[in-house]
Amino acid sequence: MMNGLTGATGRAVKPLAALFVLVAALITGPAAAQNLSVDINQGVSRPLPIAIPDFTTQQNVETPAGTTSSLGKRVAEVITNDLKSSGLFRPIDTLAFTTNVAYPDVLSPQFASWRTVAAQALVTGFAEAQSDGSVTIGCYLYDVFSEEVLVREGFNTPVRNWRRAAHKCADAVYSRLTGEAGYFDSRIVYISETGRATNRIKRLAIMDQDGANHRFLTNGQNLVLTPRFAPNQQTVAYLSYAQNRPRIYMYDVNTGQQRLVGNFPNMSFAPRFSPDGRTLAFSQSRGGNTDVYVMDVNGGNVRRLTNAPGIDTAPSFSPDGRRIAFESDRGGSQQIYVMNADGSGQRRISFGDGRYGTPVWSPRGDLIAMTKIGGGKFRIGVMRPDGSGERLLTDSWQDEGPTWSPNGRVIMFFRSRRGGGADLHSIDLTGINERRIPTPLEGSDPAWSPLLQ
Repeated sequence: MMNGLTGATGRAVKPLAALFVLVAALITGPAAAQNLSVDINQGVSRPLPIAIPDFTTQQNVETPAGTTSSLGKRVAEVITNDLKSSGLFRPIDTLAFTTNVAYPDVLSPQFASWRTVAAQALVTGFAEAQSDGSVTIGCYLYDVFSEEVLVREGFNTPVRNWRRAAHKCADAVYSRLTGEAGYFDSRIVYISETGRATNRIKRLAIMDQDGANHRFLTNGQNLVLTPRFAPNQQTVAYLSYAQNRPRIYMYDVNTGQQRLVGNFPNMSFAPRFSPDGRTLAFSQSRGGNTDVYVMDVNGGNVRRLTNAPGIDTAPSFSPDGRRIAFESDRGGSQQIYVMNADGSGQRRISFGDGRYGTPVWSPRGDLIAMTKIGGGKFRIGVMRPDGSGERLLTDSWQDEGPTWSPNGRVIMFFRSRRGGGADLHSIDLTGINERRIPTPLEGSDPAWSPLLQ
């Protein structure tokens, strides 16, 4: 599957991963540059009308995931839900469509028919079964009015990964029309909660960013908190109270294996990986003081970075790995500080009314997300790394624990309810497109993975 694939120019196409190959589409020649686009910086009051009919198939073949015809329908549904969830696109109701897409229409759409339903963009494609048991999902984006192709990509993958191909198609469409990287082909790890408030069962759980492919990683026997993805997307660091001792563990998502990291005699918590995945920042309590430390991911070479009275915690690396944001009450109230990665240059950056906590650096490096506490509310906001430009994005009773999408345009967090319980939510940087993320049980403390490879 990995060998012998060539693009339209005859050059070999590089694989995206061991289970994914980007394959040549059926059109030759470069896609023309177009003006059709979506401005995501100021919020979108009128999302772009986009038509996404069922993906077609040349020959209806049975696969382990159903027929290629049914697979094409489900691929279109995933793409539709992805683009709609961004708040930037308005998928047109399929009942309004005046034409069915046959296989030849993928390359030569009937643009006049799509204009009659007021579509400005068209996403179409195909699902084809291959002799080796894999499936190829073709993905095309057209400007309906200029009748030009803007995206043409194909993904060859084992059938079980068809949803990832759909997410990759949605990412390609999102990227082409917004000029920003997509974020749909990613995962969320979080704390799944159930039980009475006095006896909560908390388990690590993982799912696709849209809630699909959900599974539990731990059985709830031990309390777990603060899961965080490594840059390799397959390792999660988290806090576990195994044997009633709060310590940091690593979990391998592929193998299910867990291991203790740094068997310290004191409480260690709030782990966060460096951008290169080689270093883990965390907090540790010693002698009544809590400070930020770093260590190699194998648990060795421990270095203390802060040494102030009180509690220093919640460290978060900048994308270039040169700085760390953290929260501290050294000045008498909970505030956000920034320091160099070696612990030098510690300085406070939050100076608004109230308290600030849980800083998380954006993947773009331009903002720090945080939880602001004041006026009887916990709200999600952002500020620049120097503390300027503070903006609050939510206004609920108790929102906290922000985590960034891989492209730095969406923030996920958890919202506690007054009557008890919590749910996952997301909101974009404009503060407009807020939505609840579906989970089988209650959820808290989400962490967004990088884009999958």
